[in-house]
Amino acid sequence: MSFELTMAAAAILLGIVQVVLTAIELRRVHGVAWANSARDTDSGKTDTPLLGRLRRAQANLMETLPFFVGLILIVQIAGLNSSLTANAALAFVAARVLHLPLYAFGVPWLRGLVWTVSFIALCVIAYAVLAAGIWNPGAEASANY
Repeated sequence: MSFELTMAAAAILLGIVQVVLTAIELRRVHGVAWANSARDTDSGKTDTPLLGRLRRAQANLMETLPFFVGLILIVQIAGLNSSLTANAALAFVAARVLHLPLYAFGVPWLRGLVWTVSFIALCVIAYAVLAAGIWNPGAEASANY
């Protein structure tokens, strides 16, 4: 398995961890019975700041994770693996791992900087994918005819 695919698996695992942490806090705050219900009615309890931050951190990861995994799959399928894509994938995952506790503990400025690093890493991978197509347009299409 390539390094980039390993980073995609790590990012997915991070997503699973975030879902579990949010579920644990939701059950702690609102109760297991309410959490396991259809949630048609309000639990009558207010979310804690931590629960709100965990929910937002989870939603934030889910906004970029599909793009990351999709780009990594393109890199893998097209054989575009390089030190650039590997380092960008590592930067994305490392930044996303750091982002979670920074968000959960309410650290505003550093959290934003770390998110920016992850987004730049995502853009670098997108650049690598698009540049390969722009600099060598139709190479695969002409090879198939």
